[in-house]
Amino acid sequence: MSKKGVLLINLGTPDSPSVSDVRKYLDEFLMDPRVIDVNPVLRTFLVKGIIVPFRSPKSAKLYQHIWDDKTGSPLLHYSILQHQQLKDELGDEYQVELAMRYQSPSIESALNRLKEALVQSILVIALFPQYASASSGSVHEKVMDIVGNWQTIPDISFINSFHDNELMIETFADNGRKYQPETYDHILFSFHGLPQRQLIKCDHTGQYCLKVNGCCDTLNDTNKLCYSAQSHHTAQLIAQKLNIPADRYTICFQSRLGSDPWVQPYTSEVIKKLANEGKKRLLVFCPAFVADCLETVYEVSVEYHEEFIAAGGEHVQLVESLNDSPKWIRALKEMVLNN
Repeated sequence: MSKKGVLLINLGTPDSPSVSDVRKYLDEFLMDPRVIDVNPVLRTFLVKGIIVPFRSPKSAKLYQHIWDDKTGSPLLHYSILQHQQLKDELGDEYQVELAMRYQSPSIESALNRLKEALVQSILVIALFPQYASASSGSVHEKVMDIVGNWQTIPDISFINSFHDNELMIETFADNGRKYQPETYDHILFSFHGLPQRQLIKCDHTGQYCLKVNGCCDTLNDTNKLCYSAQSHHTAQLIAQKLNIPADRYTICFQSRLGSDPWVQPYTSEVIKKLANEGKKRLLVFCPAFVADCLETVYEVSVEYHEEFIAAGGEHVQLVESLNDSPKWIRALKEMVLNN
Protein backbone atom coordinates (compact mmCIF):
# COMPACT_ATOMS: atom_id res chain seq x y z
CA MET A 1 0.00 0.00 0.00
CA SER A 2 1.32 3.47 -0.88
CA LYS A 3 2.50 5.70 1.91
CA LYS A 4 1.04 9.09 2.71
CA GLY A 5 3.47 11.98 2.40
CA VAL A 6 3.97 14.77 4.94
CA LEU A 7 6.15 17.79 4.19
CA LEU A 8 7.24 20.08 7.03
CA ILE A 9 8.54 23.44 5.82
CA ASN A 10 10.16 26.16 7.92
CA LEU A 11 11.59 29.49 6.82
CA GLY A 12 15.26 28.65 6.40
CA THR A 13 18.73 29.48 7.58
CA PRO A 14 22.16 30.12 6.04
CA ASP A 15 24.29 27.02 5.46
CA SER A 16 26.92 28.58 7.70
CA PRO A 17 27.48 31.88 9.54
CA SER A 18 29.98 33.03 6.91
CA VAL A 19 29.28 36.30 5.13
CA SER A 20 29.02 34.54 1.76
CA ASP A 21 26.43 32.01 2.98
CA VAL A 22 24.44 34.68 4.82
CA ARG A 23 24.51 36.82 1.67
CA LYS A 24 23.18 33.90 -0.40
CA TYR A 25 20.40 33.23 2.12
CA LEU A 26 19.33 36.88 2.40
CA ASP A 27 19.38 37.28 -1.36
CA GLU A 28 16.99 34.35 -1.90
CA PHE A 29 14.79 35.34 1.02
CA LEU A 30 14.44 39.04 0.24
CA MET A 31 14.05 38.57 -3.52
CA ASP A 32 10.85 36.62 -2.89
CA PRO A 33 8.08 38.89 -4.26
CA ARG A 34 5.82 37.90 -1.37
CA VAL A 35 8.44 39.08 1.16
CA ILE A 36 9.30 42.43 -0.41
CA ASP A 37 6.12 43.03 -2.38
CA VAL A 38 7.14 45.99 -4.51
CA ASN A 39 7.90 46.59 -8.19
CA PRO A 40 10.45 43.94 -9.35
CA VAL A 41 12.92 46.54 -10.55
CA LEU A 42 12.76 48.40 -7.25
CA ARG A 43 13.01 45.13 -5.30
CA THR A 44 16.12 44.10 -7.20
CA PHE A 45 17.73 47.50 -6.63
CA LEU A 46 16.90 47.50 -2.91
CA VAL A 47 17.90 43.90 -2.22
CA LYS A 48 20.96 43.46 -4.41
CA GLY A 49 22.14 47.05 -4.36
CA ILE A 50 21.53 48.11 -0.76
CA ILE A 51 20.11 45.63 1.76
CA VAL A 52 22.11 42.47 1.10
CA PRO A 53 25.55 44.10 0.63
CA PHE A 54 25.23 46.13 3.82
CA ARG A 55 23.27 43.67 5.94
CA SER A 56 25.17 40.45 5.19
CA PRO A 57 28.30 41.22 7.28
CA LYS A 58 26.16 42.43 10.21
CA SER A 59 23.83 39.43 10.07
CA ALA A 60 26.79 37.05 9.78
CA LYS A 61 28.11 38.32 13.12
CA LEU A 62 24.71 37.68 14.71
CA TYR A 63 24.54 34.16 13.31
CA GLN A 64 28.04 33.51 14.62
CA HIS A 65 26.75 34.44 18.07
CA ILE A 66 24.01 31.77 18.04
CA TRP A 67 25.73 29.12 15.89
CA ASP A 68 26.69 25.79 17.44
CA ASP A 69 29.72 24.02 15.98
CA LYS A 70 27.98 20.64 16.18
CA THR A 71 24.31 21.38 15.51
CA GLY A 72 24.50 24.57 13.43
CA SER A 73 21.68 27.09 13.65
CA PRO A 74 19.02 26.50 16.34
CA LEU A 75 16.23 26.74 13.76
CA LEU A 76 17.64 23.91 11.66
CA HIS A 77 18.60 21.89 14.74
CA TYR A 78 15.09 21.94 16.19
CA SER A 79 13.48 21.48 12.78
CA ILE A 80 15.48 18.27 12.31
CA LEU A 81 14.39 17.06 15.75
CA GLN A 82 10.75 17.85 14.98
CA HIS A 83 11.02 16.00 11.68
CA GLN A 84 12.59 12.90 13.21
CA GLN A 85 10.23 12.72 16.17
CA LEU A 86 7.13 13.20 14.01
CA LYS A 87 8.41 10.48 11.69
CA ASP A 88 8.79 8.13 14.64
CA GLU A 89 5.32 9.00 15.95
CA LEU A 90 3.55 8.43 12.63
CA GLY A 91 5.24 5.15 11.77
CA ASP A 92 5.69 3.30 8.50
CA GLU A 93 2.39 4.39 6.96
CA TYR A 94 3.80 7.87 6.40
CA GLN A 95 6.86 9.31 4.70
CA VAL A 96 7.82 12.57 6.43
CA GLU A 97 10.19 15.05 4.79
CA LEU A 98 11.67 18.34 5.98
CA ALA A 99 12.42 21.38 3.84
CA MET A 100 13.23 25.06 4.16
CA ARG A 101 11.58 27.74 2.07
CA TYR A 102 15.00 29.30 1.52
CA GLN A 103 18.28 27.41 1.18
CA SER A 104 18.62 23.81 2.28
CA PRO A 105 17.15 21.26 2.50
CA SER A 106 15.19 22.60 -0.45
CA ILE A 107 11.49 22.17 -1.06
CA GLU A 108 12.18 20.72 -4.51
CA SER A 109 14.48 17.99 -3.18
CA ALA A 110 11.97 17.04 -0.47
CA LEU A 111 9.09 16.90 -2.97
CA ASN A 112 11.19 14.78 -5.33
CA ARG A 113 11.79 12.27 -2.54
CA LEU A 114 8.05 12.05 -1.96
CA LYS A 115 7.45 11.64 -5.71
CA GLU A 116 10.05 8.88 -5.96
CA ALA A 117 8.37 7.10 -3.03
CA LEU A 118 5.09 7.09 -5.01
CA VAL A 119 3.15 8.55 -2.08
CA GLN A 120 -0.61 8.61 -2.58
CA SER A 121 -0.99 12.06 -1.05
CA ILE A 122 1.03 14.97 0.31
CA LEU A 123 0.11 17.10 3.30
CA VAL A 124 2.12 20.34 3.48
CA ILE A 125 2.55 21.93 6.90
CA ALA A 126 4.18 25.36 6.74
CA LEU A 127 5.59 25.75 10.24
CA PHE A 128 4.15 29.22 10.84
CA PRO A 129 1.27 29.25 13.35
CA GLN A 130 -0.26 32.44 11.92
CA TYR A 131 -0.92 32.76 8.20
CA ALA A 132 0.89 35.48 6.26
CA SER A 133 1.39 35.85 2.53
CA ALA A 134 5.13 36.35 3.11
CA SER A 135 5.52 33.06 4.99
CA SER A 136 2.78 30.42 4.58
CA GLY A 137 1.60 31.94 1.30
CA SER A 138 5.10 31.85 -0.13
CA VAL A 139 5.52 28.21 0.90
CA HIS A 140 2.21 27.19 -0.68
CA GLU A 141 3.03 29.02 -3.90
CA LYS A 142 6.47 27.42 -4.14
CA VAL A 143 5.06 23.92 -3.63
CA MET A 144 2.39 24.48 -6.28
CA ASP A 145 4.93 25.88 -8.76
CA ILE A 146 7.09 22.76 -8.42
CA VAL A 147 4.31 20.18 -8.39
CA GLY A 148 2.59 21.94 -11.28
CA ASN A 149 5.35 20.65 -13.55
CA TRP A 150 4.82 17.01 -12.58
CA GLN A 151 3.06 14.73 -15.06
CA THR A 152 1.20 12.92 -12.27
CA ILE A 153 0.10 14.92 -9.27
CA PRO A 154 -1.06 13.15 -6.10
CA ASP A 155 -3.68 14.57 -3.75
CA ILE A 156 -2.12 17.64 -2.13
CA SER A 157 -3.46 19.55 0.85
CA PHE A 158 -2.17 22.46 2.92
CA ILE A 159 -2.69 23.47 6.53
CA ASN A 160 -3.38 27.18 6.25
CA SER A 161 -2.59 28.05 9.87
CA PHE A 162 -2.78 26.62 13.37
CA HIS A 163 -2.79 29.77 15.46
CA ASP A 164 -5.38 28.35 17.87
CA ASN A 165 -4.14 24.76 18.06
CA GLU A 166 -4.88 23.61 21.60
CA LEU A 167 -1.70 21.57 22.12
CA MET A 168 0.46 24.37 20.68
CA ILE A 169 -1.16 26.86 23.06
CA GLU A 170 -0.63 24.47 25.97
CA THR A 171 3.05 24.01 25.06
CA PHE A 172 3.71 27.76 25.04
CA ALA A 173 1.83 28.05 28.33
CA ASP A 174 3.82 25.17 29.85
CA ASN A 175 7.09 26.79 28.77
CA GLY A 176 6.04 30.14 30.24
CA ARG A 177 4.76 28.66 33.49
CA LYS A 178 8.29 27.52 34.36
CA TYR A 179 9.29 31.17 34.75
CA GLN A 180 6.40 32.04 37.10
CA PRO A 181 4.80 34.83 35.04
CA GLU A 182 3.19 36.30 38.13
CA THR A 183 6.66 37.35 39.36
CA TYR A 184 7.29 39.60 36.31
CA ASP A 185 6.22 43.21 36.00
CA HIS A 186 4.80 42.75 32.51
CA ILE A 187 4.41 40.09 29.81
CA LEU A 188 5.11 40.63 26.10
CA PHE A 189 3.82 38.55 23.23
CA SER A 190 6.24 39.55 20.50
CA PHE A 191 5.45 38.42 16.96
CA HIS A 192 7.47 38.77 13.78
CA GLY A 193 6.56 42.00 12.02
CA LEU A 194 5.05 42.65 8.58
CA PRO A 195 4.57 45.83 6.56
CA GLN A 196 1.09 47.25 7.09
CA ARG A 197 0.52 47.18 3.33
CA GLN A 198 0.62 43.38 3.40
CA LEU A 199 -2.19 43.28 5.96
CA ILE A 200 -4.23 45.72 3.89
CA LYS A 201 -3.80 43.55 0.78
CA CYS A 202 -5.30 40.61 2.67
CA ASP A 203 -8.45 42.59 3.49
CA HIS A 204 -10.54 41.69 0.45
CA THR A 205 -13.39 43.92 1.63
CA GLY A 206 -11.17 47.00 1.48
CA GLN A 207 -13.20 48.39 4.37
CA TYR A 208 -11.83 46.72 7.49
CA CYS A 209 -8.04 46.59 7.94
CA LEU A 210 -6.76 49.65 9.84
CA LYS A 211 -10.11 51.38 9.24
CA VAL A 212 -12.01 49.77 12.10
CA ASN A 213 -10.93 50.70 15.62
CA GLY A 214 -9.23 47.68 17.21
CA CYS A 215 -9.67 45.70 13.98
CA CYS A 216 -7.25 42.95 15.09
CA ASP A 217 -8.40 42.64 18.70
CA THR A 218 -11.08 40.03 17.97
CA LEU A 219 -10.97 37.28 15.36
CA ASN A 220 -14.05 37.28 13.12
CA ASP A 221 -15.22 36.27 9.65
CA THR A 222 -13.71 39.39 8.07
CA ASN A 223 -10.20 39.16 9.53
CA LYS A 224 -9.95 35.39 10.09
CA LEU A 225 -7.04 35.11 7.61
CA CYS A 226 -5.25 38.23 8.86
CA TYR A 227 -1.79 37.65 10.34
CA SER A 228 -2.20 40.34 12.99
CA ALA A 229 -5.67 39.16 14.04
CA GLN A 230 -4.48 35.57 14.30
CA SER A 231 -1.46 36.74 16.32
CA HIS A 232 -3.70 38.60 18.75
CA HIS A 233 -5.85 35.49 19.10
CA THR A 234 -2.83 33.27 19.81
CA ALA A 235 -1.60 35.65 22.51
CA GLN A 236 -5.05 35.88 24.07
CA LEU A 237 -5.36 32.10 24.25
CA ILE A 238 -1.93 31.72 25.91
CA ALA A 239 -2.77 34.50 28.37
CA GLN A 240 -6.04 32.77 29.25
CA LYS A 241 -4.20 29.50 29.91
CA LEU A 242 -1.88 31.32 32.32
CA ASN A 243 -4.61 33.51 33.86
CA ILE A 244 -2.76 36.68 32.81
CA PRO A 245 -5.17 39.65 32.88
CA ALA A 246 -5.31 41.94 29.85
CA ASP A 247 -3.66 44.85 31.67
CA ARG A 248 -0.54 42.76 32.40
CA TYR A 249 0.41 41.90 28.84
CA THR A 250 1.11 43.64 25.54
CA ILE A 251 0.99 42.25 21.99
CA CYS A 252 3.75 43.71 19.82
CA PHE A 253 5.78 43.08 16.66
CA GLN A 254 9.53 42.89 16.02
CA SER A 255 12.11 42.73 13.22
CA ARG A 256 10.90 45.57 11.02
CA LEU A 257 12.89 46.55 7.94
CA GLY A 258 12.90 49.84 6.04
CA SER A 259 11.02 53.08 6.60
CA ASP A 260 7.48 52.03 5.61
CA PRO A 261 5.04 51.55 8.51
CA TRP A 262 4.88 48.00 9.85
CA VAL A 263 2.38 46.32 12.15
CA GLN A 264 2.37 48.14 15.47
CA PRO A 265 3.17 48.52 18.27
CA TYR A 266 6.86 47.82 17.74
CA THR A 267 8.49 45.62 20.38
CA SER A 268 11.53 47.88 20.70
CA GLU A 269 9.32 50.88 21.48
CA VAL A 270 7.15 48.94 23.92
CA ILE A 271 10.09 47.79 26.03
CA LYS A 272 11.45 51.35 26.27
CA LYS A 273 8.00 52.62 27.28
CA LEU A 274 7.68 49.95 29.96
CA ALA A 275 11.14 50.77 31.30
CA ASN A 276 10.19 54.46 31.50
CA GLU A 277 7.11 53.45 33.47
CA GLY A 278 9.33 51.76 36.04
CA LYS A 279 8.92 48.14 34.95
CA LYS A 280 12.02 46.13 35.81
CA ARG A 281 11.39 42.55 34.67
CA LEU A 282 9.78 41.43 31.41
CA LEU A 283 8.78 37.95 30.31
CA VAL A 284 8.65 37.57 26.50
CA PHE A 285 6.80 34.95 24.45
CA CYS A 286 7.45 34.68 20.69
CA PRO A 287 4.48 32.61 19.45
CA ALA A 288 5.14 33.19 15.74
CA PHE A 289 8.07 30.75 15.89
CA VAL A 290 7.83 26.98 16.40
CA ALA A 291 11.62 26.76 16.82
CA ASP A 292 14.07 29.13 18.43
CA CYS A 293 16.04 31.14 15.90
CA LEU A 294 17.93 34.39 15.38
CA GLU A 295 14.81 36.45 16.13
CA THR A 296 14.33 34.82 19.53
CA VAL A 297 17.75 33.72 20.75
CA TYR A 298 19.50 36.94 19.76
CA GLU A 299 16.99 39.69 19.00
CA VAL A 300 14.97 39.18 22.19
CA SER A 301 17.50 37.67 24.60
CA VAL A 302 20.38 39.97 23.66
CA GLU A 303 19.28 43.09 21.76
CA TYR A 304 15.99 43.79 23.56
CA HIS A 305 17.56 42.85 26.90
CA GLU A 306 20.31 45.43 26.34
CA GLU A 307 17.82 48.08 25.18
CA PHE A 308 15.65 47.47 28.23
CA ILE A 309 18.60 47.84 30.62
CA ALA A 310 19.75 51.01 28.84
CA ALA A 311 16.27 52.45 29.39
CA GLY A 312 16.28 51.63 33.12
CA GLY A 313 14.97 48.06 33.22
CA GLU A 314 16.74 45.07 34.72
CA HIS A 315 15.94 41.84 32.89
CA VAL A 316 14.24 40.47 29.78
CA GLN A 317 13.50 36.75 29.95
CA LEU A 318 12.72 34.84 26.75
CA VAL A 319 10.29 31.93 26.94
CA GLU A 320 11.70 29.21 24.72
CA SER A 321 9.77 28.19 21.63
CA LEU A 322 8.04 24.87 20.97
CA ASN A 323 11.29 23.26 19.81
CA ASP A 324 11.19 19.48 20.46
CA SER A 325 8.53 19.47 23.18
CA PRO A 326 6.66 16.11 23.15
CA LYS A 327 3.34 17.94 23.37
CA TRP A 328 4.19 19.97 20.27
CA ILE A 329 5.16 16.80 18.39
CA ARG A 330 1.78 15.38 19.42
CA ALA A 331 0.15 18.52 18.01
CA LEU A 332 1.87 17.92 14.66
CA LYS A 333 0.81 14.28 14.71
CA GLU A 334 -2.82 15.22 15.31
CA MET A 335 -2.68 17.76 12.48
CA VAL A 336 -1.59 14.98 10.14
CA LEU A 337 -4.11 12.42 11.35
CA ASN A 338 -6.97 14.93 11.28
CA ASN A 339 -6.19 15.94 7.68
